[in-house]
Amino acid sequence: MRGHTVPHLSEAFLARPRTVAHAVAAFLVQAGVRRIYGLTGSHIKPIWEEATHAGLQVVDVRHEVAAVHMAQAEADLTGQLAVATVTTGPGLTNAVTGLAAALSARSPVLVLSAVPPRGQLGLGALEELDQAGLVRPVTRFARTVSHDRQLLLFLHAAVAAALGEDGPSGPAYLDFPVDVLRGVARWYDPGAIDGVRTAASPMDPDDGALQAAASAIRRSRRPVVISGRGAAPHPQAIVDFLDATGALYLDTSESRGLVPATHAGYVPAVRSAAMSQADTVITIGRRLDFALGYGSPAVFGSARAFVRIGRSFEELAENRAPEVQVKGDPCRVLSALTEHDVAPRDPDTAWRERLCGDDRRRRQDWVVKARATPYGPDGRIHPNALIEVLNRTLDDPQALLIADGGDILSFARVGLQPPARLDTGTFGSLGVGVPFAVAASLIHPDRRVVAVIGDGAFGFNAMELDTARRSGARPVFVISNNQAWNIERLDHVENYAANPRFNTELPGCRYDRIASALGLHAQRVTRIEELEPAIRLALTAAPALIDVQTSGAVHSPDFSAGLADLPDLHVLRAWDEAEREALR
Repeated sequence: MRGHTVPHLSEAFLARPRTVAHAVAAFLVQAGVRRIYGLTGSHIKPIWEEATHAGLQVVDVRHEVAAVHMAQAEADLTGQLAVATVTTGPGLTNAVTGLAAALSARSPVLVLSAVPPRGQLGLGALEELDQAGLVRPVTRFARTVSHDRQLLLFLHAAVAAALGEDGPSGPAYLDFPVDVLRGVARWYDPGAIDGVRTAASPMDPDDGALQAAASAIRRSRRPVVISGRGAAPHPQAIVDFLDATGALYLDTSESRGLVPATHAGYVPAVRSAAMSQADTVITIGRRLDFALGYGSPAVFGSARAFVRIGRSFEELAENRAPEVQVKGDPCRVLSALTEHDVAPRDPDTAWRERLCGDDRRRRQDWVVKARATPYGPDGRIHPNALIEVLNRTLDDPQALLIADGGDILSFARVGLQPPARLDTGTFGSLGVGVPFAVAASLIHPDRRVVAVIGDGAFGFNAMELDTARRSGARPVFVISNNQAWNIERLDHVENYAANPRFNTELPGCRYDRIASALGLHAQRVTRIEELEPAIRLALTAAPALIDVQTSGAVHSPDFSAGLADLPDLHVLRAWDEAEREALR
């Protein structure tokens, strides 16, 4: 059945030969996609050609993993499907880390690739590989379109899987023999829309579950809300719910920036106390993974009830079965709960005021200490001083901040204001900073985009500075250059004394010179008084890079908490010890 004509597809495009590649491009436009990220290759050129004619922006990168990282950044910032294209063989294998990171983040990403022509498969063709089989463990859906009759079926299925129609959202993958891409799409009319999905189907909560959740919240005295990926599209619903319940609020790496840092209930500086002392924990679209102690009573020691809200098992019951689970779109659930009068009947206001006060004091103390300690013991700029100057200089609540690395990410999570919207995430994929920032700047050209990146992490995708310049993106990259893989270096120094410097140091690198050679504005900063003017200049001259010489002699919060120890039961030493004590 013919649908209505798609206004976004030009008559010139519709008049082109209706190949499978042409149909793919048309489908992407109909799915609301505006750009694709990728690196050229002979096998996927038919898709690129048709995407260009369809009016899609093609952002060409220098390494395929960066293309998938950029697509993840777009998906995470917009909540919409984002697309990367990678060529055959090594192009696909280069992209696997990006797929795994998007899977862990539950980001709705579609990756398209190609395979050799069908007549050569099985004969040892150029770059031949079972690509769909390779990526199946790190995707929600992975298939090869081997016949044009399968085209619409697999495109719809891939997009539905990516958006989380029947389970968690996450990356989906399709590839095409190149002769199929060039062939006629006989089962598809690019001028017609036939139910192309742009979001998962609405999911209304059960009224009985809502009543049970509302009752549990009314009985609570110390409620704490923790948000995740599923909450991302619904910031106002979260704020309204917080205001209605008076609950304290903790974000996670999946949901930074949803609630203003100035909100009265936001208490990131007392995260551990809020988690351990809450009597009712309300999770919104969030897994209870390692970052939340798997929901263990050793971490949530006072919790009498977990109320879990989400669309999938991972968000509703994984690791800890809740006392109440509400399956549905978080926005619909929160709005319905807010209307149910969920104000606790006997709230522990003294506890709330104490934690809010502790949070304010800790944030203020952090600023005072950061300003009072501009340098580390080695005479190089203290990471906290770097972040404090950036906060003070930027002073822009609309800025999009990104953090990437090990050591500097730990400092940034504590001190960066507003908190970084994007970082390495639960997969811990170093190297996302540059591609994330490029994509963020393209998506939001009217907003300042700043990425704070460790020197080790920067090396993974440093060449994407060239992509920033060529694409017209205007981010600022602030490199924390402590000349080491510093969490690992400190671990070696303290625990592997026989060879404490083995493979952990990165001396003598001039990242400003790399940026300058690639056509970006670049500066090197060695003294704290140079940093503020350097940031101001970089913001006006973007894309730009500042190589900041930071101290490697300061222990980051993550290192101090035992992250490098790799405890047996939990990611942090204190949680691990508490779990062991509980098991005695």
